[in-house]
Amino acid sequence: GMGKRRFPAICMTQHAARVFCQWLSAKTGRYYRLPSEAEWEYACRAGTQTAYHFGDEPDRLGDFAWYYDNSDEKYHKVGGKKPNPWGLFDMHGNVYEWCADKYEKNYYQDSPINDPQGPKLGEALRVIRGGGWNGIARLCRSADRYYDVPTRTYNDYGFRVALTPPP
Repeated sequence: GMGKRRFPAICMTQHAARVFCQWLSAKTGRYYRLPSEAEWEYACRAGTQTAYHFGDEPDRLGDFAWYYDNSDEKYHKVGGKKPNPWGLFDMHGNVYEWCADKYEKNYYQDSPINDPQGPKLGEALRVIRGGGWNGIARLCRSADRYYDVPTRTYNDYGFRVALTPPP
């Protein structure tokens, strides 16, 4: 059921996620892509400034996320937990999500304040955000960052698409 019947697409490399975005763009005539790291975090926070979109303490994480404490060591259907204030599901937990950006340790220090686009792509580590079904609560925070090589895949790696509006 991966990627079907409301299950997240898993075992995805970053390359496979980008190819899917290209296919979806060609099929629909609209431009789909992986979100930048900044876009992903903005969507996750949904107008909040706390560690999680529901507050600073992880005591309510189980209401919003599949993670180590409640996942039974597997991914779950999208929408099985409460959404964030903007109606987005599984921003904390379930599967890690590839972003378009190359990983840079000092990303936020070295990027512009408004709408940072992230470092230029190259053969390097890529950003993964959101935490997975096997992550502890701290790894599911809005600002938590992880990285991996873009060709690696695990059963908790997936992606989310961003739609660029027409000019």
